Amino acid sequence: MGKKKILFLGPAWPYRGGLAAYNERLAEELQKDAEVEIWTFTVQYPSFLFPGKSQYATEPAPPHLKIRRLINSVNPLNWLKVGRMIRKWGPDLIVTKYWLPLMGPCLGSLLRLGKGKNTRVVSILDNVIPHEKRPGDIPFTRYFLKPVDAFIAMSQSVLDDLRLFEPGKPASLIPHPIYDNYGPAVSKSVAREQLKLQQDKKYILFFGFIRQYKGLDLLLRAMADERMKQQDVHLIVAGEFYEDAAPYHQLLEQLQLGDRVLMHTDFIPNEAVKNYFCAADLVVQPYKSATQSGISQIAYHFEKPMVVTRVGGLVEMVPDNIVGFQCEPEPADIAAAIEKYYRDNREADMTAAVRVEKKQYSWERLAAEIHKLAASK
Repeated sequence: MGKKKILFLGPAWPYRGGLAAYNERLAEELQKDAEVEIWTFTVQYPSFLFPGKSQYATEPAPPHLKIRRLINSVNPLNWLKVGRMIRKWGPDLIVTKYWLPLMGPCLGSLLRLGKGKNTRVVSILDNVIPHEKRPGDIPFTRYFLKPVDAFIAMSQSVLDDLRLFEPGKPASLIPHPIYDNYGPAVSKSVAREQLKLQQDKKYILFFGFIRQYKGLDLLLRAMADERMKQQDVHLIVAGEFYEDAAPYHQLLEQLQLGDRVLMHTDFIPNEAVKNYFCAADLVVQPYKSATQSGISQIAYHFEKPMVVTRVGGLVEMVPDNIVGFQCEPEPADIAAAIEKYYRDNREADMTAAVRVEKKQYSWERLAAEIHKLAASK
């Protein structure tokens, strides 16, 4: 018998961002004992629906992966063509992430058209019920979930949401593995030199696309707290605006935060990610809602303590008072957690705890669970 054939459907190079990075890294893991192809988009989002500056990566294609651009997410005639191609290729297993109901009609159709009688489908769920609600969310999600045989949820809240739609199908809870594709850590002093930061200052990091639910406004208000001023904490905001930037700039001016907030709001290329994490003392995720976050997993990779708000799956990833602090999504509580980290000199013991905690988040574990679910009936 030949190797098992596995087909990934979803974002991959030349598209950029966490979804593509996740799919590519998991494909590398599954490729150890299977023939793997990733079929990605010719059109992922229509330009008018894409909130960032560019959908495309500047880095070369990842080596050793077979990626084909075939799918138009908004063209049903394309779905028919690609669905037939899937059935002809005859994968034993189709793996696809689900992150946005807008993708439900496209991916749900491809699964229905491409799935042979011996093909199993496993979906990895970022969200079932999205953070930002739009018309069509429920029927699009229901349409996608129907042809899927088994699921992996990355947080308990997502698993709970899944059970509202699919109470009986096999499903496992596997936390987001660590993003280890950004290279090894560098020293704090080297990272700060690269970013032209002062070596003796206290720096915290907000990283990732800026959207309303991620709570950057809460963190900016926390930075105006008197305790933050007394500690002379500086904030690095590293990530592209995925919504109107004007309210954030108005808030910066209104709160008179001056040079204590550094706005690096262009897209951060993969090779620069390590500098932002390694330069920081602490990674802060002040989210107003969440299921899980790949940012936590980058922080784990670079062995950085975290402050996270008590929403969704964030609390599952960051044990309180061990690898970081949990707090309420309120500026005063966020400020209190950050102040406590510095006041009690927690960097050394929390960094050591992160080093231990991160061992449980492996790609091998995720790949093994996918194979196990694919074999279940």
